[in-house]
Amino acid sequence: MTNSRMNPKVDEFLSKTKKWKEEYEKLRNIVLDCELTEGFKWMHPCYTFEKKNIVLIHGFKEYCALLFHKGALLQDAHGILIQQTENVQAARQIRFTNVQEIVEMKTILKAYIYEAIEVEKAGLEVDFKKNEEYIIPEELQNKFDEIPALKTAFKSLTPGRQRAYILHFSQPKQSKTRVSRVEKSMEKILNGKGLNDCTCGLSQKQPNCDGSHKSIR
Repeated sequence: MTNSRMNPKVDEFLSKTKKWKEEYEKLRNIVLDCELTEGFKWMHPCYTFEKKNIVLIHGFKEYCALLFHKGALLQDAHGILIQQTENVQAARQIRFTNVQEIVEMKTILKAYIYEAIEVEKAGLEVDFKKNEEYIIPEELQNKFDEIPALKTAFKSLTPGRQRAYILHFSQPKQSKTRVSRVEKSMEKILNGKGLNDCTCGLSQKQPNCDGSHKSIR
C-alpha cells in the first residue's frame, strides 16, 4: 500500500520487526484508513488527530494490541477494551493473537477509532482519580511517622509514581508482606525513583527499567 501519510520511521520499525509483523501491518492499514496522522512515539507507531494522541500499535510476548490513549472514555459497545494494569486510568487495549482476528474485526476497530476521534473533537478528558482518594496503607504511614524524610521524598514524587507505590503496598493481604514491600522500596523513594524506574542506568527504556541489569555478571 502506498500512502502519503505513512511515516518513514514506522516503515523502518516494521522492516526490523520479527514478531507480529503481519499483524502490525494490518492494523496500520486500518488506522490509516481512518485518516489519522502517523507518527512514531515511545518506540511504536502512534496515530494522532490534530496532534492529539488517539491510538498506538504495540506488541507483547502473548499478544499485539491497539492502545487507545483515552479508551476509558469510549462506550466499548462490544466489551473488548482491556485495562492493561490497575494503575492505568485512561488507556485501554484491544488485543489480538493473529491476523485473522484483526481482519474479522476491521469494521468494529474503525468504529472504535472514529469514536476516539470524536472524543478528542469534543475535548473530553479522563477524570483521573486523585492520590488523595487512595488510602495510604498503615504500614507506609508508620514509616512516614518513623522517618519524616521518607514522607517528604514520597510527596515529591509525581502523582503517577505515588499512585503506583500505594497500589503496590496495598495489594498483599498480610501486614508483614506489606511491611516488606515498603521496606524494600524505601531506598528508591528516598532517591526520587518510581516503582519501575531504572536504577542501574543501563535501560534503553528509561526512566523505566527493561531488565538490562540482569545481564550483568
